Amino acid sequence: MGKIINKKNMFFPDKEFKKKALINNNSIYKKALKNPTKFWADIAKELYWFNKPKKTFVHKPPYFQWFTGGKINISYNCLDKNLEERRNKVALIWEPEPLEERERILTYYELSRQVNKFSNALKQLGVKKGDVVGIYMPMLPETIIAMLACARIGAVHAVVFSAFSSNALKIRLEGTKAKILITADGYYRRGKIVNLKDSADEGIKGTNVKKVVVVKRAGNQIKFKKGRDYYWNELTENQKDHCEAAKMNSEDTLFILFTSGSTGKPKGIIHTCGGYTVQAYATTKLIFDLKDDDIFWSTADLGWITGHTYSCYGPLLNGTTFVLYEGVPGYPEPNQWCKTIEKYGVTTFYTAPTAIRMFEKEMRTIKEKMSTLQLISSVGEPIDEEAWKWYFNQVGKGNCPILDTWWQTETGGILITSLPGIGPFKPTFTGIPFPGIRTDILNKEGKPVKANEKGNLVILPPFSPGMLRGVYKNPKKYQETYFGTYGNKIYFTSDVAYKDKNGLIRIVGRADDVIKVAGHRLSTGELENIIDSYKKVSECAVIGIPHEIKGEVPLAFVVLKSGKPGDEMKKEIVQQVEKGIGKIARPAEIYFVKELPKTRSGKIMRRILRKLFSKEDMGDLSTLANPESVEELKKIIQ
Repeated sequence: MGKIINKKNMFFPDKEFKKKALINNNSIYKKALKNPTKFWADIAKELYWFNKPKKTFVHKPPYFQWFTGGKINISYNCLDKNLEERRNKVALIWEPEPLEERERILTYYELSRQVNKFSNALKQLGVKKGDVVGIYMPMLPETIIAMLACARIGAVHAVVFSAFSSNALKIRLEGTKAKILITADGYYRRGKIVNLKDSADEGIKGTNVKKVVVVKRAGNQIKFKKGRDYYWNELTENQKDHCEAAKMNSEDTLFILFTSGSTGKPKGIIHTCGGYTVQAYATTKLIFDLKDDDIFWSTADLGWITGHTYSCYGPLLNGTTFVLYEGVPGYPEPNQWCKTIEKYGVTTFYTAPTAIRMFEKEMRTIKEKMSTLQLISSVGEPIDEEAWKWYFNQVGKGNCPILDTWWQTETGGILITSLPGIGPFKPTFTGIPFPGIRTDILNKEGKPVKANEKGNLVILPPFSPGMLRGVYKNPKKYQETYFGTYGNKIYFTSDVAYKDKNGLIRIVGRADDVIKVAGHRLSTGELENIIDSYKKVSECAVIGIPHEIKGEVPLAFVVLKSGKPGDEMKKEIVQQVEKGIGKIARPAEIYFVKELPKTRSGKIMRRILRKLFSKEDMGDLSTLANPESVEELKKIIQ
């Protein structure tokens, strides 16, 4: 393993790391930018196609297609393609939450057998190509098997996060008209068994679901309805271990995944077979610099897009060994994640800023060596400088590239980061567009902004192969949300960003998270970074509320890691803001809270905070990991 060189707060890999890296010079960017479609077409050739594509990119704004005429199957590429050289290689290591239980280890051969058997079981239940199958499952190998089995027979999977409420499940099942649901009896969460089957039974009421497949995981008592409910093990035990992979058109739908509902109502995002497969394969391989002996661990739940792409499909497409952890990484002990890294020799670790800040709060200094780590990375929201440096020094021991990554449910894969063999890695800056991706930062008039000037981040044609092809059964929403701001040829990300003089991009927050104080535009993301940098603050969220004189004023919700909440602490935080930005950014009020409302993926729900100060309905709270925080917040602001 090489070292990381610090040049004026810009970090670069040394010669040793560069020498071993898959990509170690900038020529890939120049080549890809010159002809993006050829770049992606060349990568597509590394995968197995039943029929090779006739055209790489077709654009009929606002719609576009990739690899038309090609026929492919992602399950075949994840499994059959790897059996030739990696038959007995470990594909998946599953670590259960109760540590007294033994881990499950599946080789590519065994995973393939189980996927094929469950594919035949789905067929026996009447699932056909194009049917939508709901998957309401925790972090189990069977969740991955179910996804791969659906893809194998050409069924469309719609995964619903297992911690979502029965109402959230119902909304998504109604939206997709799924006829089958795959779930489990229960699962472990912080030492307790969650009865998932009860939520599933409630969620399917009034929907089209006629059959339910149940995985026996926790052994808890459940209601079992004969003729509707089927146990996974009983369905699969006598099935053949071969199922022909369906030859899917590149633009056939692979899966539907609903956004987390941060805008109040979840949208069903459509991803397709060919483009998504190519992008998941390429970004996982090149961004995480995967070699044959790497052990990859993405902590993202399979119910989110990060879980789809980097906890399932991406590693398998690259023939990688990866870890799946059932519980919370910081349970039963704060350093459980460290022990997991050491136990399995994890080389590549991918987690969220929220988790990083939690780790930092609970264990300022890490005793574990975690000497196998070669690359660490972050996803989910912009990472503040203090968390970045703690992650770099304590987790990576100053020797690992630290990658910040930007992407969305809609993009299907990472679009902005720094490649580990090139760099640079700069605190709070995400990096540059992935090879073959064209972005820009525009003002309201649609003109590119200058260096260090904030604007709206957009993606330009030919976009990326794995990007959404629509909002399920809502073309109007697709047009208005993504192609309604700068015309139907420019994808609007709804994120505000700027570039430094070196072209590195920093995401400062959502476009609707900009506060206009007395005519001055302030980004809530920038304000949060300043407050987060104060040594006594663990994390914070900033929102803007109407003000009769200034137009808007900022409010800050702060979680402390040390010190006592009170007027003196407020003064210190205000001084921090004035020093970092100026008096114009001074928060009108600071609320000290135990926790911020978040989704399970770690995204702070600022929409909820804003609505606390309005008479609007709170909207869909089913996406919250901690709904009790809302009631606590109501008491604090009264």
